Amino acid sequence: MDGEVGSGRLAELTIALSLATDLGTGQPLEHGLRTCRLAVAAASELGLDRSARACVYYTALLRFIGCTSDASETAALAGGDDIALNATMGPLLTAGRAEGTRHFVRHLAEDLPAHRRAGRIARALLDPGFERRSLTGHCEVGARLAGRLGLDASVCEALGHAYERWDGSGLPDGLAGADVPGAVRIVTVARDAELWARTSGWQAAAETLAARRGHGHDPDVVDVFLEQGLAWLAETGEDEWLGVLDAEPAPALVVDDTRLDDALAAVADFADLKSWFLRGHSPGVARLAATAADAAGLPPSEATAVGRAGLVHDVGRVGVPSGIWDHPGPLTTQQWERVRLHSYLGERVLARAALLSPFVELAGRHHERADGSGYHRGLTADRLPLAARLLAAADAFHAMTERRPHRPALAAADAAERLLAEVEAGRFRRAEVDAVLVAAGETRGAARASNPAGLTDREVEVLRLIARGHGNKQVAVLLGISPKTVGRHVEQVYAKAEVRTRAGAALFAMEQGLLAD
Repeated sequence: MDGEVGSGRLAELTIALSLATDLGTGQPLEHGLRTCRLAVAAASELGLDRSARACVYYTALLRFIGCTSDASETAALAGGDDIALNATMGPLLTAGRAEGTRHFVRHLAEDLPAHRRAGRIARALLDPGFERRSLTGHCEVGARLAGRLGLDASVCEALGHAYERWDGSGLPDGLAGADVPGAVRIVTVARDAELWARTSGWQAAAETLAARRGHGHDPDVVDVFLEQGLAWLAETGEDEWLGVLDAEPAPALVVDDTRLDDALAAVADFADLKSWFLRGHSPGVARLAATAADAAGLPPSEATAVGRAGLVHDVGRVGVPSGIWDHPGPLTTQQWERVRLHSYLGERVLARAALLSPFVELAGRHHERADGSGYHRGLTADRLPLAARLLAAADAFHAMTERRPHRPALAAADAAERLLAEVEAGRFRRAEVDAVLVAAGETRGAARASNPAGLTDREVEVLRLIARGHGNKQVAVLLGISPKTVGRHVEQVYAKAEVRTRAGAALFAMEQGLLAD
């Protein structure tokens, strides 16, 4: 397997991320791709130049890339299923506040018993800042991830204002009219057109756009869609991958082999933001797997491929509700079935991008086991290359050393014993386990020369804890300091890291490798 990909189109990676955000927002796959086709058509009709059309293109694909940043909090509010709530609220995202609130109250945690629903609704209504925190965090994370993918500053700016509205009542900054980035004004209308036409028909879509004209939506953009939208929708279909690739304004953006690791690391952090305990997981697995591949004697190109597969191996997690990942006790059979889907979903998201082809098979097999007891294909060792078995063993070992909702983290020595027990049980072969344990022994305990962004050691401690989902009072108890002191440290962290939300701070900690210890 060749890990050297030379160069490839960045659009392929962003299309894969768009599919992942469809999973995270409860929309059918290719919803984001169809939105992109519509948005680019509108941008052309409105006479935008190539640079502006490219901004529209990437903004449409990545508008919801921040959706994982508060998935656990959303799931706690929604009875465990953040994805279902996102899907329910999708048609109301650009509705008026009163209409959106009525819909939210009517559908919040609707599968729970009435008395439990009432409690969730009361919590939501008593926390009016939830929406602002949530969507502001989405915007900050989306802009940062887009920058790491190598996208233009205009795309980062648009994603940083992804929920602004024409009438000035949007988030994060209440921009109005022409101050709202042009890409956002086009993409929000395109998204509503696609969603409403697909679920309720064009007539309902047209009525919705007309009702939101001058409120959530730019009147000029709405008028273009009312004139041309039905024809544009007729040109979209069920297999939009190639159509969206062809729609990228020339010249196509390219990511070369020297930049690919940075771009894939952004994908890793997008996936790991899904739950507090996952943060830093994928890069840690990637480092361990690549080092183990080298220890096992694989050629450098294969070791590179294993490491890159480790960065993207968990992208399918975004398609499973955070209430399942965060559950502190045993899972039900139905919950386990959802868990077992994540490797399949990840493979689907990654499979069609030529840029990712050297890594897809490895990533999709990270939960297979030598005796055939793994998932999602139930392959046995004779059908699993050593590279795939190395990634699976690295993932298992790394997960054991991380705290999870149902158990504390294991010490490295205890995790090694557990992994060797898996060999005795036949689920791993000795070759991959020995290589992983050698790699873990070589990398464990590396010292950090200095803290990033001038953070003090105490500020790093606070940052690690808030990135793991702890509130200020919990941090105060854990560190033996007052909540007021914690608050001051958090303010300093935000200032030094140049972020303004907890989601942004968590992503900064992940970017800097502060959660790996």
